[in-house]
Amino acid sequence: MSARRSDSNAKVYLVGGGIASLAAATFLIRDGNIPGHNITILEESRKIGGSLDAAGNPANGYIMRGGRMLESKYLCTYDLFSSIPTLDQSKTVTQEIFELNKLLKTSSKSRLVRGGQRINAPRFGLSEKHILTIERLGLQPEAILGRSNISDQFEPSFFKTDFWSMWCTTFAFQPWHSAVEFKRYLMRFVHMVSGFNTLNGIMRTVYNQYDSMIRPLQKWLEEHGVRSEFNTSITNLGFCHDAEGFTVDRILCERDGRRDEIRVRSEDYVIVTLGSMTEASSLGSMDSAPILKGKCDGGSWALWEKIANGHPQFGHPGNFSDHIDESKWVSFTTTLHDPTFFSLIRDFTGNIPGEGGLITFAESNWLVSIVLPHQPHFIGQPSDVNVFWGYGLFVDKPGNFVKKPMSACTGREIMTEIMGHLQIEVDAHPILKSCICIPCMMPFITSQFLRRAKGDRPRVVPERSKNLAFIGQFCELPDDVVFTVEYSVRSAQTAVCSLLGLSRTPPPVYKGHYDPRVLLKAFLALHDKNS
Repeated sequence: MSARRSDSNAKVYLVGGGIASLAAATFLIRDGNIPGHNITILEESRKIGGSLDAAGNPANGYIMRGGRMLESKYLCTYDLFSSIPTLDQSKTVTQEIFELNKLLKTSSKSRLVRGGQRINAPRFGLSEKHILTIERLGLQPEAILGRSNISDQFEPSFFKTDFWSMWCTTFAFQPWHSAVEFKRYLMRFVHMVSGFNTLNGIMRTVYNQYDSMIRPLQKWLEEHGVRSEFNTSITNLGFCHDAEGFTVDRILCERDGRRDEIRVRSEDYVIVTLGSMTEASSLGSMDSAPILKGKCDGGSWALWEKIANGHPQFGHPGNFSDHIDESKWVSFTTTLHDPTFFSLIRDFTGNIPGEGGLITFAESNWLVSIVLPHQPHFIGQPSDVNVFWGYGLFVDKPGNFVKKPMSACTGREIMTEIMGHLQIEVDAHPILKSCICIPCMMPFITSQFLRRAKGDRPRVVPERSKNLAFIGQFCELPDDVVFTVEYSVRSAQTAVCSLLGLSRTPPPVYKGHYDPRVLLKAFLALHDKNS
């Protein structure tokens, strides 16, 4: 279906208030010349930002469900934020990110902890057979890999290597996840393999990603007249079909619990964020564990299921939403009113906060990792308060020190487990007495990694669509990798350029595997010969 010419009188409805919709709104204004007052964001919750969230205060504890990894080749993301001023208007968000990371480069001295001891620049420990399998995956077409999982491709010994321990915790992969997604990550981040054991090349924002990215973006959009309607759950779309294709002509919704309908004209556009990796998240506390919810506890999966019924080109949501045991894990945010824990970690790791990145306890039954970011991590965070974040991949196994599954643990028990791995004994009681650890259960957090085949994720602009596009983590973008800010932003830019027929298109995905110098560095690193 050929794209229509941009119409400045067109109205655009963006379903979902995450980074993908915010990026789409920006591209509509900046590149498509759509007036901001013609753009409406329809959001189910009370807050913009989607999965890039952060909230809380020193008294009750800060909370963020997670943070996406950044690196220098996120071309769409930095293109977007090159147009967005920081909150203080002193520079662009892109400039701020690059300036920070020029001053504070990631260089971990303790990527893994084993037996209470930090391991500086761990060896990958791959056999020649493991490396040959990695190389084969790099060459093998996705159609041949199909719905196979990672463990179908490797012998069991691969999952006992330090390469896998670092890889799976950096990106949150499980052995049962998609071999296609694993292959894409190998190709997409081949330029980072040589520094993988020290996390060289990982970039960060000044504050958490909500404060550093979402808030400036939201401010810019509001200044340009974009409207956000909260407590608005989209329940279905109405379609009008003709010989040339179809258009969305109605948006069915519930506003504050009341049914409503938005009429969509033929010249208007509808851009929908499909699915949600943080749908049905549940928070615990220091003395309570989070509960496990399901797809009925939110509207994003239900909407995708309804519109996909009778429209096979819209993908197969059940592939991603019906396997919670394969996509769930627990994160936690800890607020500290005493500097002891941060001081102990600094002395133990040899890294100041913000320099070391992810620390994984390789012997943890939960496969738990923590990261101590540069402080303050929240705007307005007092100087005598510190915040760190962590997560565990194996949430149904009993802990090493707390003999309960992580999914059943309170914040107090999670902190007890962390201090056990760090062999903190003398200071454990005062740390527990003064900290606030808030766990978060996320049933769909790695649903985008689940085994899939062609057609399970729809194209950004489905076949025969005249005014509908899909964005976010569950549409199909060849070559790029899900579970990244870049994927969401690229999907948004692709949707806007395609629907409006713009000559400006997203920059191509960086492909380091075509650079012999990058390949040589990766080859030497995989053979533990990069020093």
